[in-house]
Amino acid sequence: MPLSVVTWGTGNVGKYALRAVINHPELELVGHIVSSDAKAGKDAAELAGLDTPTGILASNDIDAMLALKPDCVCYTAHSETRMLEAAKDQARCLQQGINVVASSLFMLQQPDSPDVGFLAEPIKAACEAGQSTCFNNGIDPGFANDTMPLVFTGLSEYWTHVRMQEIINYSTYEQEETIREVMGFGYPVDHKCMLFEPGALSLGWGGAVRSVAAGLGVELERVYEVHERLPLESDTENAMGIFKAGTTGAMRFEVRGVIDGKDAIVLEHITRITDNIAPEWPMGKGYRVIIEGEPRMEISMDMEDQHGDHAVAGVIQTATAIVNAIPAVVNHAPGMVAAFDLPKISGKGLYRG
Repeated sequence: MPLSVVTWGTGNVGKYALRAVINHPELELVGHIVSSDAKAGKDAAELAGLDTPTGILASNDIDAMLALKPDCVCYTAHSETRMLEAAKDQARCLQQGINVVASSLFMLQQPDSPDVGFLAEPIKAACEAGQSTCFNNGIDPGFANDTMPLVFTGLSEYWTHVRMQEIINYSTYEQEETIREVMGFGYPVDHKCMLFEPGALSLGWGGAVRSVAAGLGVELERVYEVHERLPLESDTENAMGIFKAGTTGAMRFEVRGVIDGKDAIVLEHITRITDNIAPEWPMGKGYRVIIEGEPRMEISMDMEDQHGDHAVAGVIQTATAIVNAIPAVVNHAPGMVAAFDLPKISGKGLYRG
C-alpha cells in the first residue's frame, strides 16, 4: 500500500517536491498546503506543472490537511527569514504523530549540532510526544556534503582532509529575496546581509561539517567561517532584474572544522551570478568532494534539468533528496535523524521508459 503524503509549500523547491510525490509509485498525495489565497482551490497537478489532474485541491486550512492523518508531511515552506515559525510548523505535525521530511530547515541536517539546539530541541520534543520521525535534508546542505563524502571515504586507506564544494551560477535561481536580501547580491561588497552576519554561515552549514565528522567518528575542536565577495565589472541582467556594476557579483565562503589544530573538514561555496567573474576561483556547475589521503580522490557531480539548467537541477535534487527518503523515514524509529541514520536511498521504482 502506498504511503499517504501531504505536501506543504509550492515555492522554488515545493513545486518539484509536489511533482515528485505525485509521480512516486510508493507514495500517494492526499493533500497540499499553500499559504496564498490565489493557490487555494487549484488542483495540485496545476501547481506542479503536470497535465493530468490529481483531484487533490490545494488548501490553506492547515488543520484540515493534518486531520487527514497522512503517514508523512513533506515540508518545503520558506524558512530563511522565519526559522522559528518553520520549526513550529514541523513540530505541529510531529506532535500529532505525523512524520516529517523537510528541506526548509536545512541547518538541521545534523540535528545534534550545538549551533542549532534552539531549533532542534522543540522538534525533538515533538518527535517524542508524537512518536514520529523528522528528517531535514536536501542537496546542499544535504546529500552533497553528508552522503557523498561519507560514501567515498569508505574507499580510503586513510584520509587527512575532506573538502565539499558547491560551484553554482545562481542567475536562473529566481529567488530574488534570497539572492538579494539574504545573500547580498546586487549590494556593495561590504553590505551587511543575513548570510554574512557573524555565526550565520556556521548556523547554516556547520551542520554539514559536523555531520561528516560524526559519520567519520572524529571530534572537532572548533568550527569557524571565512568569506570573500567580489564586485561586478559591468551591469548584468537575468530573470531577477539588473545587477549593477560595482555591486556583489560573486562570493566565496568556507565553514572549516578543525582537528589537531588543522582545517580537516571544510565546506566551500563558490557562487556567481555571471560566469565571467572571478575566473581565478574554481569553475564548474555542481558539487565536488575532494578527499586527501591514500588514495587521493576527487568526486564531481555535474547536473542539469531537461532544459540544461544546473541551478534548477539542484533545486530538483533538493526536493527528491527528501521525497525519495519518505519510506525510510516513515519506517525509522521516532526522533530526529540525519542522512547517515537512514539506509541507502535509491531510485527504486522510479524507472520511466
